[in-house]
Amino acid sequence: MKRPGLLTQILVAFVIAIVLGAIVGPSIEVVQPLGDLFLRMIQFIIVPLILSTLVVGVAGTGNIKKLGRMGGKTILYYLVTSAIAITIGLGIGFAFQPGSGVDIPTESIGEEPVAEEQNVIETLLNIIPQNPFQALVEGETLQIIFFALFIGIAISLVGEKAQTVYRFFEGFAEVMYKITGIVIQLAPIGVFGLIAPVVGEYGIGVLLPLLKVILGVLVACLLHAVITYSIVVKSFGKISPLVFFKGIAPAGLFAFSSASSAGTLPLTMKNSQENLGVTQKTSSCVLPLGATINMDGTAIYQGVAVLFIAQFYGIELSVSQLLSVVLIATLASIGTAGIPGAGMIMLTLVLTNIGLPLEGIALIAGVDRILDMFRTSINVIGDAAGAVLVDRTEKNHTEDQELEHSLNA
Repeated sequence: MKRPGLLTQILVAFVIAIVLGAIVGPSIEVVQPLGDLFLRMIQFIIVPLILSTLVVGVAGTGNIKKLGRMGGKTILYYLVTSAIAITIGLGIGFAFQPGSGVDIPTESIGEEPVAEEQNVIETLLNIIPQNPFQALVEGETLQIIFFALFIGIAISLVGEKAQTVYRFFEGFAEVMYKITGIVIQLAPIGVFGLIAPVVGEYGIGVLLPLLKVILGVLVACLLHAVITYSIVVKSFGKISPLVFFKGIAPAGLFAFSSASSAGTLPLTMKNSQENLGVTQKTSSCVLPLGATINMDGTAIYQGVAVLFIAQFYGIELSVSQLLSVVLIATLASIGTAGIPGAGMIMLTLVLTNIGLPLEGIALIAGVDRILDMFRTSINVIGDAAGAVLVDRTEKNHTEDQELEHSLNA
């Protein structure tokens, strides 16, 4: 008898987790260590995976001009889709009016821990590691990406003399792919351990007062996926949206469970290469970058959350404030880590810049984990769509060059 595929196993684990969580209640938290164990397994492979694959991806291009072209396409795609996402989020916020008529006891609105705010210049400066080995130890993803990019570029520039270094990272990457494949097989167990405690703790009751917020984020995420990503993969990737969504479904579902773009990266790379036909070179460059700076789902969350808080406090936002939300949320996504709860830090930055009460964060803190699941899933699907776009356009560029060369010959 054929063993069910990974997606089927994850779906079964997901359904079982919901049912048992609803029946057992808070005491289902005894299975939480299963989820924690899986997340630890994922976290243990993230840093070496990003470092090795990105170095190989960059150095493997063998062409600095091509690398610059790929990087430019990737960053432009992420910024444009993030701007579209925040606009959709604001539109849904106005349509759903999530903050109108919400009755939440004011005593439940307490002090929410706020991360230290950074301006754009500090964020950009912090991309450059003062000590790359410290960045590796502390898991500073942007700094690791910066370090890996420069190693890869330098290998390309040095040429033949650096081939030993290149082969080391190439072998290291293959080892990490094998380890990743082993860890990913534990995904169904991890999904069960992550979902069941959330359902058991929150249940249905706590969701009802904030149902509009949850539905708003869900609808906005679905619209962004169905419209924006479908257009991207159909127009630029030349593949059917149905094929795309089916191919990236395992990664999207695990992202929903783990609420971690970075934690889902190994599975995103695996699905993109095996199910969507993205080359290893492209996925090694585009996806680690996407897990760090592509935050479409988080941008959607910003739009809905900002309007929810403004409506709750009876504050009417001006056009300039709304434009500021779009700009800040788009640019701030560059410095948002792909870890659970990072959207809350980003929301703090947005609220501060448009003058809304920071206490408003506590209004949605109770269901932030659920919202985090929606936005992380969209983040990961968006990463894959970007990889498809860049990969197909690079292939077309190569084919055009070969045709031009043959005609000239």
